[in-house]
Amino acid sequence: MSGFKAKTIKSVIAKKIANWVETIEDEDLRKKVEKNTIVTGGCIVSMLLGEKINDFDVYFRDHDTALAVANYYVSRFKEKKGKTDFKLVVTDIDGRVKVRAQSVGAASETTPVGDYRYFETRPDQEGTEYVEKVIHGAGENADTYEDTQIEIAKNPDDEKYRPVFLSSNAITLSDKVQIVLRFYGDPDEIHANYDFVHCTSWYQSWDQKLVLRPEALESCLSKELKYVGSKYPVCSVVRLRKFISRGWRINAGQILKMCMQISALDLTNIEVLEDQLTGVDTAYFLQVIDRLKEKDPEKVNTAYLIEILDRMF
Repeated sequence: MSGFKAKTIKSVIAKKIANWVETIEDEDLRKKVEKNTIVTGGCIVSMLLGEKINDFDVYFRDHDTALAVANYYVSRFKEKKGKTDFKLVVTDIDGRVKVRAQSVGAASETTPVGDYRYFETRPDQEGTEYVEKVIHGAGENADTYEDTQIEIAKNPDDEKYRPVFLSSNAITLSDKVQIVLRFYGDPDEIHANYDFVHCTSWYQSWDQKLVLRPEALESCLSKELKYVGSKYPVCSVVRLRKFISRGWRINAGQILKMCMQISALDLTNIEVLEDQLTGVDTAYFLQVIDRLKEKDPEKVNTAYLIEILDRMF
């Protein structure tokens, strides 16, 4: 299948955003979203290459919109699902917007909490298949989630753009829209957290402009990964598996750049390691972090980390 032209890509994204925004019942929030939404990442790459679109990654250019959207979908969950067995809250600490389930790690609309096993407790493939079965394909987004997960089963009326997963990093809606809460700002600020240049083209809602960066296009055409630096180089190394399995190439110099950034990190610091694993799609890493938190921090060293990793994997 041949890739889409820029005009088509812009049209597809504009229509997707318009359809989603129409389902937002709060008029003030609709206006905020219309004026402050950025779509970037893999969906543009997929369209350029003529591949299946897994999801549309949505960001916001200001803190207020990100916070308002988080509060809106948490409120919808509480009002429409009537859940009383856990407290779902939005936190805003030092400008970081998060969604937290305070009393239980996960909940399902149709399954008793005590019997529910969400995908982070399962091996990778089994977990992905489970999520896909329960929420109709939203498991394709599992590599972006962190800690707390909330699963909502399909509504009887098949409501469009309903929340299917809420996590501290993102809110995943049905119909292939993922709202990223962890980062916000202008496109350049958002892309400062990206690792590979091919994902750095974007669409902005306020003037319906599509920006295809030349270096991103070159990388897509050659399917060669170019590492541009990231705040999360450990996550970047793990993500290489996904790209290589899809036929992308990477040269030794790009890998060395990741290694150089990783060398500046103290991965024996549990907080640093947990932060670096943000977005990694491997359930076992969560178990690694939990095991480390049970250990005296002064006794966590490289040898201990290697031993734990060998046991887990």
